[in-house]
Amino acid sequence: MESMLTEIDHVAIAVSDLEAAIAWYESTFAATVVHREVVESDGVAEALIQVADSYVQLLTPTRDDSPVAKFLAKRGEGLHHVGYRVRDCAAALEAVRAAGGRVIDAAPRPGSRGTTVAFVHPSASFGTLVELVEDGSGH
Repeated sequence: MESMLTEIDHVAIAVSDLEAAIAWYESTFAATVVHREVVESDGVAEALIQVADSYVQLLTPTRDDSPVAKFLAKRGEGLHHVGYRVRDCAAALEAVRAAGGRVIDAAPRPGSRGTTVAFVHPSASFGTLVELVEDGSGH
């Protein structure tokens, strides 16, 4: 059976100061931001730094009740989640459910960059929050 996970879409890092994090990646690695977006539904601002065909996603909360704000308050800055590209987000989400895994999103929903996403609870994936990412262009 072919893997539903086609590649790593992004590694998300929660930061308190998005501009400082961007400046560090730029000055340290000569990395450049290729996309910025505020995702109101999730209460976050993101900056994507491209690394080959994947991204480092720097995330900061835009409101105090967002999941990333709660993460920062509880755990501090650091790795927040891993996003895996999938061809069919709904099918991958159903596979998690069928395997008895706990999901955060009952159904796929719009994500940044025009993607379709769904999150899998860390209890289902050995302690790591997983985002399933379908990019709509067949990747």
